[in-house]
Amino acid sequence: MRPNTLKEKMASGQPTTCGWLSIPSTYSAELAGHAGFDTVLVDLQHGMIDFQAALEMLQALSSTSATPMVRATTLDPAAIMHLLDAGAYGVVCPMISTAAQCETFVSACRYPPRGDRSYGPARGLLFGGADYYDHADSHILTWAMIETVEGVKNVDAICATPGLDGIFIGPNDLSLALGGRPGADFSDQKLIDTIEHVRVRSKAAGKFIGIYTGSGEAGSKRIVQGFDMVTLGNDASQLTGAMKAAIASAKGGGAPVAASKTGY
Repeated sequence: MRPNTLKEKMASGQPTTCGWLSIPSTYSAELAGHAGFDTVLVDLQHGMIDFQAALEMLQALSSTSATPMVRATTLDPAAIMHLLDAGAYGVVCPMISTAAQCETFVSACRYPPRGDRSYGPARGLLFGGADYYDHADSHILTWAMIETVEGVKNVDAICATPGLDGIFIGPNDLSLALGGRPGADFSDQKLIDTIEHVRVRSKAAGKFIGIYTGSGEAGSKRIVQGFDMVTLGNDASQLTGAMKAAIASAKGGGAPVAASKTGY
């Protein structure tokens, strides 16, 4: 089976970067894949992307070295199985707040007897190889997204879920859950402490830990803190920031324009 290079790099202690796609474009997916990200994620939850667009974007990513992942719209086992059948090598599932929810999520990603994923890998077989069924359970990455107060309280039980590979922190929703605002600079001490608590508990349980960040600078800080995978903003925020910076430069310069805070 085609190796999951993202999983291999994280397992060896290498920090990794994730390209985040919210625009339904095969060309954008291909560009992101060739840009050098370790993985590129197709976001069906908050991105403007449906299954057909996701399928085509996963196909475009096949021409690159980036590991293809998706964020599911919600905890819907049938939809998650469909995305795996389309060739995703990893799934980020949003709003996981309890161990029971995490068990349902992981089960959808594993074939019996480890789970209840239905057999029919379709394009997964084309991308993964003829022995896909034999090795899919050990290659497919499962990320439970913690972004609620309940999820934080249950982080140890969530991490104890058999077959779960990692925890992914959604800082914007977590900020909201703690009484803050989205798109902030995340300087609130309660949020800082909560993120660190989740990171420490996840690593103690032997899980990979990832987080959404809005820029390369923010991603670098998270890597220093000990995160295994960081995003660096999404395609929409990066495009917006680059266009604004070009306009500012053309009209006389001044201070560089910060990237848009649009993010998840």
